[in-house]
Amino acid sequence: MALFQVIYASTPFGFDRGMLNGILADARRCNERDDVTGALICRADLYLQLLEGPESAVRGAFARIVGDDRHLEPVCLVAAPVERRLFPGWAMRDDPARSWMWTQEEVAAGAVARATPDAARAIFERLAAEAA
Repeated sequence: MALFQVIYASTPFGFDRGMLNGILADARRCNERDDVTGALICRADLYLQLLEGPESAVRGAFARIVGDDRHLEPVCLVAAPVERRLFPGWAMRDDPARSWMWTQEEVAAGAVARATPDAARAIFERLAAEAA
C-alpha cells in the first residue's frame, strides 16, 4: 500500500489539558478507524503534527483539522508520499514540546513559516527514534 505523510503546524485556540485530551481522543478514534498513525507535539503556542497512512485517509484527517476551531491558522509543511511509517504503532502519539524544538520566541518570530520540509521531518524522525 502506498503511504502518504502530512506535517502541519497550527496555533492552539484556548489550549488546556482538557482540550488536548479531547483532540487526542478524537484523533485516536478516527485514526484507528482510517489506518492513520502519527504524533502530535503540543504546547500553549503550537501544535505540530505528523499524519501518515493511505493518502485519502491522511488528506481527510487534515481536512477535518483545518475545519476544527481548536486549531488556528493550520499550515501544511509537508504533503508527500513516504516509504515507511515513522509511528507505526501509534494511532496518535502525544508528546510535549521538547527543548530541542523551536522556542516560543522562535515561533513568534516566524520559525514555522521558515521551516523546510526536511526540518519538519527531522523533528519527528528524532521523536520516532526516542520512541523506539
